[in-house]
Amino acid sequence: MRDPDRPAWWTNAVVYQIYPRSFADSTGNGNGDLAGITNKLDYLAELGVDVIWLSPVHESPQFDNGYDISNYRRIDSMYGSEADFDTLLDGIHARGMKLIMDLVVNHTSSEHEGFRRSAARRDSEERDSYWWRDPRPGFEPGEPGAEPNNWGSHFGGSAWTYDPATEQYYLHLFTPQQPDLNWENPRVRAKVHAMMNWWMDRGVDGFRMDVINFISKDPSLPDGVVEPGGVWGDGAPHFTSGPRIHEFLQEMQRAVFQNRTGDYLTVGETPGATVDQAVLFTDPHRGELDMVFQFEHVSLDQRPGNKWEYHELDLRDLKTSWNRWQRGLAATGWNSLYLGNHDQPRHVSRFGDDGAYRYESATLWATLLHLHRGTPYVFQGEELGMTNAGFTEIGDYRDVESLNFYADALSRGAERETVLRALQAMSRDNARTPMQWTDGPHAGFTSGTPWIPVNSNYRDINAERDRASDRSIYRYYQKLIRLRHESDVVSLGDFHLLDAEHPVLYAFRRSRGDQQFLVTGNVSGEELELPSNLGSGDLILGNYGDAGDPHRLRPWEVRVVDISTYENG
Repeated sequence: MRDPDRPAWWTNAVVYQIYPRSFADSTGNGNGDLAGITNKLDYLAELGVDVIWLSPVHESPQFDNGYDISNYRRIDSMYGSEADFDTLLDGIHARGMKLIMDLVVNHTSSEHEGFRRSAARRDSEERDSYWWRDPRPGFEPGEPGAEPNNWGSHFGGSAWTYDPATEQYYLHLFTPQQPDLNWENPRVRAKVHAMMNWWMDRGVDGFRMDVINFISKDPSLPDGVVEPGGVWGDGAPHFTSGPRIHEFLQEMQRAVFQNRTGDYLTVGETPGATVDQAVLFTDPHRGELDMVFQFEHVSLDQRPGNKWEYHELDLRDLKTSWNRWQRGLAATGWNSLYLGNHDQPRHVSRFGDDGAYRYESATLWATLLHLHRGTPYVFQGEELGMTNAGFTEIGDYRDVESLNFYADALSRGAERETVLRALQAMSRDNARTPMQWTDGPHAGFTSGTPWIPVNSNYRDINAERDRASDRSIYRYYQKLIRLRHESDVVSLGDFHLLDAEHPVLYAFRRSRGDQQFLVTGNVSGEELELPSNLGSGDLILGNYGDAGDPHRLRPWEVRVVDISTYENG
């Protein structure tokens, strides 16, 4: 059992996320697989990461690329065999790294045996394992408006699908092929705990828990507010961090982790969570989660509730958000640090300059992120400065959210080119193109035809070329990760934001005891004169390779300097 009063092992750890279908294909069938990951473990170990987070590899019909699980205790044959998984796990542990699995238990696949039994008849003993409701009174079943409430799905349309066989609707916050589990049912919770224990006993080191704060819903399922011009109600207030969420997570902790020894990790994806809620989720004395994924900072460049209406990020908004989370979790709790993952566009395209200053802006954002307090996450290809996909045709896209948006927008009269521009900027497929290993066919990802097109810039941006370059983003990430491993200032130090209102300067101080680091970054393509109080210090790390002018930052330049002697001397 852990001691909640001692710093946890993961305070100086770095996590690397693998999206298995796009990482490395060992068979030539166009899909990444477990053996492909095993073949690249030395690459990950050399990078220096401590934990690998594996997006779902369980049996799935793949309506949402594996986030619709039909069998939680089996590896999907797309990714290989059970033996392939064990070989991968052994290889990770042999290199001193850990593996966390994606835990997707807000919903299952509609092809899961439990849902099939639940849907078979109204008196099935599995019926209340999911959310079934009668049509709204006064409406004919199946007609518009007959849904039990007005909630919209995250992927478009109603959150309810009608089942003519049993004359009821079932709830799905995502696709109709992802019915929501009813966590009010203690049998559901017990089965989830048993499955988690099965994986932990098999040797995995924890879980990243998909939309885990959606599992507790207001059982009355009230209507949500419909925004002006909207069609569906916003159900989020009734299922986000719902009435029993802390009870459910504490029960999970007791059932799965309380009596385990060794190092493990529990990460909760918590959309819509506030700082105050995150404190509750991650207070080590409460026994819920080790850290959270929150979404506030990756929503700042889009209209609330609509990621497709995006705009340029105002750096001051980001500083305000990150500062709020740094200060709010300083005394109690822990945050995940990320800009990219399988659900976000490539951040060098989104927030940086993926052309002339790709190296500088990629390393600047990496430095700013990793020098905050929290656990940094590296999404595959980020360490190479991989960019957005640049797709120009809808036929190149695979993501169900993107395809649904395209169809819905055109049906409402939107211009095709306008919709495609939105997809080019914000589609999740931007992060899901194959990993770019070499400048050979299909970027060295596969000898066959990849399941999704490779980014056309793979000849210039690939692991082989980057690692051999004297301006290697990969080598820079190694230095960042090493700095976190070696410095308590980075892993545990206090955070103090500087020049909060400056439009392009991101500056902050980290301190622990008598040691202080100053981080300054120029988030622009123009030279920047520094305020007079930010020019001194001994260079620890910078993305231009030299100390430069202490009073000026070059385009997209970032520096980490030790100011201990200047402040204390």
